[in-house]
Amino acid sequence: MDYNELKERVQMGEEFQFYYLKASYWISKNKNGYYLIRVRDNFSQSFLTSEELFEKGLIDGHKISELWSDIDI
Repeated sequence: MDYNELKERVQMGEEFQFYYLKASYWISKNKNGYYLIRVRDNFSQSFLTSEELFEKGLIDGHKISELWSDIDI
């Protein structure tokens, strides 16, 4: 899967678990919005739209797009 496909599928409501530097993360959605969650400590960032998640969601201070080559889905 490439980055744009991930964005499209998240926008359609799919949820994903992925790994960055062996740490587990979730992208999830419910009626209140979209979430980027670090599993180990349940740290959660919330967003109104999927676009906002990909623009403002950060992992170690970086956007998902910047880390894409090191992310395993």
